[in-house]
Amino acid sequence: MTAELWDVSHLRFEETAPPALTVSLRTERDRRWAEAVRANPTLFDGPVAALIRLERDGPDGLLVSWAPLTYRFRVLRGLPDAPALAGLFAAVLQPCDEGRLLVGRMSPTTSAPGRWQVPGGTLEPPEDGAALDLDVLRRHAARELAEETGSDTPADALLPGPVVRDTQGSLGFLFTAPPRPARELYERYEELARAETEAGAEPEFDRVELIGSLDELRALPGPLASYLPLATERFLGA
Repeated sequence: MTAELWDVSHLRFEETAPPALTVSLRTERDRRWAEAVRANPTLFDGPVAALIRLERDGPDGLLVSWAPLTYRFRVLRGLPDAPALAGLFAAVLQPCDEGRLLVGRMSPTTSAPGRWQVPGGTLEPPEDGAALDLDVLRRHAARELAEETGSDTPADALLPGPVVRDTQGSLGFLFTAPPRPARELYERYEELARAETEAGAEPEFDRVELIGSLDELRALPGPLASYLPLATERFLGA
């Protein structure tokens, strides 16, 4: 599967039942998850909103069917007879005043160590049975931006952007934040990283950079999130 990017005018979300698993798939899932936790003890089996089905909703809309699952279902990817499961995530395109884009490198203890991406994270099911909608996505994106970079942009200041699908089938909803001075972006990240390190925690990003071209992006040391070149090209082109 290749990464894709779509411009959409409207989104609809439909909650559905989690897929049923055979006894053998449940056993293999739990075995693989235990192995993953032994390799990276910081992994946790928290709640996630998983993509079950994606359909076009008119010429420029999407209907997203999702179900509440947990992180351990990710280890089923690629297994024969396993249901086609993928994640949902929200991410933020944070520019500086000069138009460059903020990207961060995932820390060694995260689920994707060394990978460069824009601030963002996997969606959790809405609390108290609330509906999944654009406002939920926007609030999640603002929270991820603050937790990963220290930039506390209000959720209602984030503008909805394109939808991306990565090479593993995960669906991402991109938002654009208001520009900030480059120095401020670096200082806010450094302050956050210092505070978390002093508290005995490891920041989710171990490094951030501002990039102004695809060449600069591709020159970064380490792998890139599969959707990142498409999102960067779209943002810098705009």
